[in-house]
Amino acid sequence: MTKNHFYYPSADGRTKIHAIRWDPEQKPAGIVQIIHGMIEFIDRYDAFAKYLAEHGFLAVGEDHLGHGESVVSDAYHGYFGKDGNAWMIKDIHHLREMMQEEFPDTPYLILGHSMGSFLALQYITEEDARFAEGLGGAAILGTGWQPPAALAAGKLLAKAMGTDKVGTASPLLEKIAMGSYLKRIPHPRTVSDWLTKDTEIVDQFRKNPWNTFHFTPNAFYHMFSGMQKAHDLRRMKKLPEGLPLLFASGEEDPVGGWGKGVRKAFRVYAENTKCKVDLLLYPGCRHEILNETERKEVFRDLRLFFEHCLGE
Repeated sequence: MTKNHFYYPSADGRTKIHAIRWDPEQKPAGIVQIIHGMIEFIDRYDAFAKYLAEHGFLAVGEDHLGHGESVVSDAYHGYFGKDGNAWMIKDIHHLREMMQEEFPDTPYLILGHSMGSFLALQYITEEDARFAEGLGGAAILGTGWQPPAALAAGKLLAKAMGTDKVGTASPLLEKIAMGSYLKRIPHPRTVSDWLTKDTEIVDQFRKNPWNTFHFTPNAFYHMFSGMQKAHDLRRMKKLPEGLPLLFASGEEDPVGGWGKGVRKAFRVYAENTKCKVDLLLYPGCRHEILNETERKEVFRDLRLFFEHCLGE
């Protein structure tokens, strides 16, 4: 297995997007593009990406605008820009185009976690679901379902606070979006204990400045916009018949409403598409199932899903 960092221009016209690829020793059986979540970075998926490479897959992913190394300066962490949601989708697609140019006949799969789960669902329904064409399948992790009125209200509030401001935190939006995440965590040690039961990973997360910056109203606005598109029935109805979609989350994940929101997302996609939609819920697991104490089981299940997508 080899691991390589590389960069390519963002759709915003000024930022260099940082990306990583994990290549197997042999020709890849498939490519898995990882779409990371809110206030994190692609190298947090190193263990899972190495696992995929050890089993014949090429794993690849980028730091989204305003995340990790994909910033023009540290002040831009948590800021996406004027057309941030559209730019992120274009950056995700640009990476896919680069990989498919290099491996034109290799099956292509995607995995999105948390905010990345909504970006993944938005991505496959973009351009009248044109981006879903040629995909072998999609794994949707740590997702949920937000009422349309809540997303619309969140966008209005973010816009009122000013979506053109760099480096401006929004405690009110943070409280609205994430204020209830600890309510079912017994005796939390930190404000991040909702992520995983693995205290070592939580402590690593808390120590890294790339996990502790604040979303600006601009970033909240564009994240809510992406979630609206991921929930749009008209868009999802155009998805190709037979596309494998796997919704996988922890039953103690607050982002997924402790299982309720994940089941809702699963039902909506099952009822409004002709995709092959499946659901995996892990009892006792929190938000980051790839970082949970049961992650070996999660790694195996996802690998089996991707292998099934390849027809193996």
